[in-house]
Amino acid sequence: MIWTVELASYLDDAPWPATKDELIDYADRIGAPLEVIENLKELEDDGEIYESIEDIWPDYPSEEDFFFFDEDEYT
Repeated sequence: MIWTVELASYLDDAPWPATKDELIDYADRIGAPLEVIENLKELEDDGEIYESIEDIWPDYPSEEDFFFFDEDEYT
């Protein structure tokens, strides 16, 4: 399972909290890339409820990770 910020961004508006099946259904309905659906299918299917993307990808960058990023510097 390989997550990138771009792939994970497809789950930003997912109906959290959600089960694995609900997330797969959501990704399919919004037309997320196949890689997103494949990553979700690789999650353990123990009926766990996922509260956010951080439950799926603990290294998901937060806004704090970009605190020192100066957008004006790159425009």
